[in-house]
Amino acid sequence: MPIRIAIGMAATLICVAVAGHRFHWISRLVRAGQPAPGRVRRDLGRRAEAEVTEVAGQRKLLNWRIPGIAHFFTMWGFTLLIFTIIEAYGDLFDPTFHIPGIGTSPVLGFIEDFFAVAVLAALVVFTVIRIKNAPSRKERASRFYGSHTGAAWVTLLLIFAVIATLLLYRGAEIDTKPRQFPYDDWAFASHVIGAGFAGLGHGVDGTLATTFLLLNVSVISGFLVFVSYSKHLHIFVAPVNVAFSRRPRALGALDRTLDMDMDNVTEDTVFGAGFIENFTWKQMLDFVACTECGRCQSVCPAWSTGKPLSPKLVIMGLRDNMFSQASHVLAGRASQRADEHEKPRTAAHGEPAGGEQRDHAELLVPEPLVPGVIDPDVLWSCTTCGSCVEQCPVDIEHVDAIVDMRRYQVLMESSFPHEAGLMLRNIENQGDPWGLGSSRRTEWTQALDFEVPVVTDTIPDDVEYLYWVGCAGALDERARRQVQAAARLLHQAGVRFAILGPKESCTGDPARRIGNEYLYQEQAKANVATLEAAGVKKIVTTCPHCFNTLKNEYPAFGGEFEVVHHSELLDDLVRAGRIVPGTGYSGTVTYHDPCYLGRHNRVFDEPRAVIDAIPGARTVEMRRCRERGFCCGAGGARMWMEETIGTRVNMDRTLEALGTGADVVSTACPYCMIMLDDAVRANGKEEEVRVLDISQLVEESQRVVDAVGSPEDR
Repeated sequence: MPIRIAIGMAATLICVAVAGHRFHWISRLVRAGQPAPGRVRRDLGRRAEAEVTEVAGQRKLLNWRIPGIAHFFTMWGFTLLIFTIIEAYGDLFDPTFHIPGIGTSPVLGFIEDFFAVAVLAALVVFTVIRIKNAPSRKERASRFYGSHTGAAWVTLLLIFAVIATLLLYRGAEIDTKPRQFPYDDWAFASHVIGAGFAGLGHGVDGTLATTFLLLNVSVISGFLVFVSYSKHLHIFVAPVNVAFSRRPRALGALDRTLDMDMDNVTEDTVFGAGFIENFTWKQMLDFVACTECGRCQSVCPAWSTGKPLSPKLVIMGLRDNMFSQASHVLAGRASQRADEHEKPRTAAHGEPAGGEQRDHAELLVPEPLVPGVIDPDVLWSCTTCGSCVEQCPVDIEHVDAIVDMRRYQVLMESSFPHEAGLMLRNIENQGDPWGLGSSRRTEWTQALDFEVPVVTDTIPDDVEYLYWVGCAGALDERARRQVQAAARLLHQAGVRFAILGPKESCTGDPARRIGNEYLYQEQAKANVATLEAAGVKKIVTTCPHCFNTLKNEYPAFGGEFEVVHHSELLDDLVRAGRIVPGTGYSGTVTYHDPCYLGRHNRVFDEPRAVIDAIPGARTVEMRRCRERGFCCGAGGARMWMEETIGTRVNMDRTLEALGTGADVVSTACPYCMIMLDDAVRANGKEEEVRVLDISQLVEESQRVVDAVGSPEDR
């Protein structure tokens, strides 16, 4: 008896010590990151909801049904099999041990055996998936491309070993005397295994039980060490990462608003992330939480169209760099703490405390992230659509990390695609990305048969909404048709609205997404001041990018407004009977979800409800829709950058839309309209398929034909 205790506990203590040291080192490394204000003090209710739905409920994983179900049973299997681990260690000391109170319950025995078998079944599913999607067979098409597949196979083997040794030692115990197994036939799997040991004799069964028990304890302990040194670290890190996620339901605003006050800038100020230590501790936690599952990679519009950007490979590259630069990061953090807290104190030999760490840090040469770790073509391929974040089962925030690296390149290195420079200069000098100027911001109203009030001082008392037109809606010919149609519908419904006209300026969204945080903040402060001076309370906009910025990002600068997208307002007006779609349109419609309306703000149902209210509209969904909607290619300031690598994103999306056979591709974003219309024309389908905003579609439905066949508005 003492020998098996000694062997079992020795294996356990050694493995726990090794794994514990690794976990402590990783914890120090993550905590060495920059502050992430608000992460710890987030709303506890939302955090609890995220833990229940994302971790316990495996919501995102279950979106991929077969692997999701397999992972669900594996996760819950290992959670509930903790009871068997307690029993195993108790068995080391006392063969008749059982958990007090519940240790002889047939229900517990059934649960343990059921999940043991469920995990084995899940392993078969994982094996088939791994073989079917082996990168060597499909290369880029495989979501496992670039992942550490060798470690995955080792993991499957270790999980099998845990379950196999568990069932074997339980089965061997069944036939020993005195009866050491505390469950009756409800522990069905253990009894099936035990039947195989029948006739071997109690002495042999006892030896086998001890052998398999020690193997089970050793495999579990060894698995702990393997997890701490592999990508399967997510088993322990994922629940923590989900707990500190800022957005259980939507992307919304970028997490970090940099302090761009020049009075606070010193020679040590760093904007964005140029080196691994510039990331926040939450971003570093993201890096170690990555499971390498490739779900983000499989839905990324850049990767899907032949670009070098894979969100998974970006996170893996940053994680590897963080580990390789750990000495520099930890030494630098130690120096920083010494400078902050111990300047007055001196070490025994007379040098400032922490001096040894500082000297060591100076000897370590940090590796710049771009181009050392992340290729520039990778960095600038991102459309910030958020598909990666939406699909990630452990809530990694890829977009924020990419934007932080862009910020460093733009603000610290003045390095960015040259064609984007003109866009930034135009915003700075003219207030719009095209450089057309404020004088043209009211031209779109000339096509209306009613007057739109322009705010010159404060917004009139009888005006309910300020209509934020946006740069595209005011200045692009195709996008103008969208804002004109929306304006006519609002007027028809009796909604009083006004515009800023020449006072309106770019929200700064393209500047922020490309990394020019300074220009964005200048635009934001100026716009907030204009809106507050005008006494604006409620805003409606047709541009999802403006919608997201005004609603989610301007509050950081005091801009607290009630902001609605025109699809939401139109849905309310249709439901209230103030807008009545007619029978003037009859055909098939497929709706394209704008990324910044759908994934970023969870507005999926309202635009569809507007289309469904049109009697003659028959809707058909694209394969990639709603949360899985595919980007048009314009986001992340990609609208103003050349797309020379791989297939154009808008072409990929448009081919999917054309494949539905729809007569109309509808959307609710001016940039999506432009990108999709360009691709329809490039495919020579403009005579067969039209790209229309939902407001244009409603207007068309309201057209009637008179006796001689000429259309006229109702």
